[in-house]
Amino acid sequence: MSGIDPGLARGIRLVVLDVDGVFTDNELYIGEAQGQRIELKRFNVQDGVGIHLLRIAAIPVAILSGRESAATTHRARELGIADVIQDPTASKLPRMIALLQEKGIGWQEVLYVGDDLPDVPVMRRVGIPVSVMNGVAEVKAVSTFVTAQTGGHGAIREVVEALLKARGEWDHVLAGYYRERGGDAT
Repeated sequence: MSGIDPGLARGIRLVVLDVDGVFTDNELYIGEAQGQRIELKRFNVQDGVGIHLLRIAAIPVAILSGRESAATTHRARELGIADVIQDPTASKLPRMIALLQEKGIGWQEVLYVGDDLPDVPVMRRVGIPVSVMNGVAEVKAVSTFVTAQTGGHGAIREVVEALLKARGEWDHVLAGYYRERGGDAT
């Protein structure tokens, strides 16, 4: 599992990400403030840059989480991710089927990043199933790529770079990123 297959990579039209254990380090901070329940999560800034790189490459991103969380909603909004599915029952497969039908995208056109058992039914169907390093054995067993980084510590950025390099788009996307920031694209 050293890389992402270039042939499959070129066919990817949607990247779908789990949240807890992928976008985050799997830790939840739950408490109460002024009589209201609050939940905090720690997100990695480099993962956010990775999401932006996908936007430059015109590859849409969706979130498919087995928990409802305001923190997830806020982070998705910051990153410009419009498709945010949070199912408190962790019944991801029916929600994924509906998303693909809505978008007219086939299973082989999806790269999915997961880490735990609720992800397996979806990962068995997608074109490129990816596990983060801290994924459970069952997730790693169905994955064609396992990151060197753990969730919440740059794993998403690693996946984005591997995908864009496999597609032959890395240099072009980086040039676009630098141009956006007023820098030299070379």
